[in-house]
Amino acid sequence: MRIISWIFYIALFVLALAFALSNTEPVEVRFFADQGTWRAPLVVVLLSSMAGGVVLGLIACIPTFFRQRREIAGLRKELKTQARPAAVTGGAVTADSAVRAGGVTPGGEAGGSSTPLGV
Repeated sequence: MRIISWIFYIALFVLALAFALSNTEPVEVRFFADQGTWRAPLVVVLLSSMAGGVVLGLIACIPTFFRQRREIAGLRKELKTQARPAAVTGGAVTADSAVRAGGVTPGGEAGGSSTPLGV
């Protein structure tokens, strides 16, 4: 599988190199109705516009990234507080702590018997 991916990457590089070598004619890019112009090879213009699009896309993802990090931090904090129920209840076994400890199944059966917890 690694050999196939290397062959794919080499083929992709050769295609990109052939594209770049065949598009070396200079082009003129005009900004805001002849307020500014830029002369560069076509491949440079295409690659710079692609790089600009990638940068703008990454900038657009930043708010979502930070929102998800805040949510993950809150969920981790909530998980830590739920992981210590015996310390909060003073060592008493509650139904929730017994379920987490594996002594009670979510259906209410303890240790394979049909006796409900507390009876």
